[in-house]
Amino acid sequence: MRASPEPRERQRARSPWRLLRISLLLLILAIVVGQTWLDRIRTTSWQDSLRIGIYPLDGDGSEASERYIGSLSAASFLDIEEFFAREAHRYHIALVAPVHIELYPAPPRLPPLLAPGSGMLPTMWWSLRLRWYAIRSGVPGKPAPHIRVFVLYHDPATSPRVPHSLGLQKGLIGVVYAFADGSARGTNSLVIAHEVMHTLGATDKYDPQSDAPLYPQGFADPQREPLYPQPQAEIMAGRRALSATEFVMPDSLREVVVGPLTAAEIRWLH
Repeated sequence: MRASPEPRERQRARSPWRLLRISLLLLILAIVVGQTWLDRIRTTSWQDSLRIGIYPLDGDGSEASERYIGSLSAASFLDIEEFFAREAHRYHIALVAPVHIELYPAPPRLPPLLAPGSGMLPTMWWSLRLRWYAIRSGVPGKPAPHIRVFVLYHDPATSPRVPHSLGLQKGLIGVVYAFADGSARGTNSLVIAHEVMHTLGATDKYDPQSDAPLYPQGFADPQREPLYPQPQAEIMAGRRALSATEFVMPDSLREVVVGPLTAAEIRWLH
C-alpha cells in the first residue's frame, strides 16, 4: 500500500530545524579548522618553547608497569629536550630550549583505541573521542601543555610487542606504546620524539611494509660514500640503515638527527 505524501505544512516545519542542524555542523567544522590552523602557527613559529605534557599510564595493568611509572620524573625525559635543542641549533633556531617537558598525572582511564584497519568514519569518530579525552585530562591550577603525549607502558616480559604509536597534528596529541623497563628508556624517548614530530607536521620517512628507511629522505647522510652503514638515523625514519636490506632501531636519541625535509615540514627551514 502506498504511503500518502507528507503534508506540506510538516515539511515546512522541518526545514528550519534542518537548516539549524546544518548551520551548527558547519560552525563546528569552521571552529575545528580554525583551531587547527592556529595550533599549526603557534607550534611551529619557534618564538617560544613548546610545553610538552607527558602522561604516563599503566597500559597493561601490570605491577611492573605501575612500579616503573612510579620511578619516572621530568628528568627521565631530558634526553628528548636535549635532542630538540641540539637539532634546532643545527638549523639556526635561536631558542635555547625549543621544547620543555613536564610530567602530568595520568587520567583515570586509558585513551580510546583505534581498531586496526578502521575505515574513514570510525577513524574520524575515534579522533574526536581522543581529542575530548585529551581536553578532559587537564589538571586544575596547572597550565595545559601545548602538546599532550599519553604514554602507555607495558611489561616487556608479558608484552614483547606493542601496537604502533600515533601522533596527531589535529589536536596536538600523541599516543605512545612503550616498555616499562629501564633498558628501553632510550628507545621509548625516540618513539615519543617521533610522535611529537608528527604533531608538528612531520611525515614518516620509512616503508610501512618493511620499516626500511626511504632513500634519500629517510637517511641521516644520503650523500655518504660508501652509503652503508649509515652512522645515524633520521628521526622520522626511526631506523639506521646498515645495508640495503638491514636496518636497526637506534638505542638512543644521540644516534638520531632531523633531516632537511623533516626540518622544512616543522618550519625549521624555509
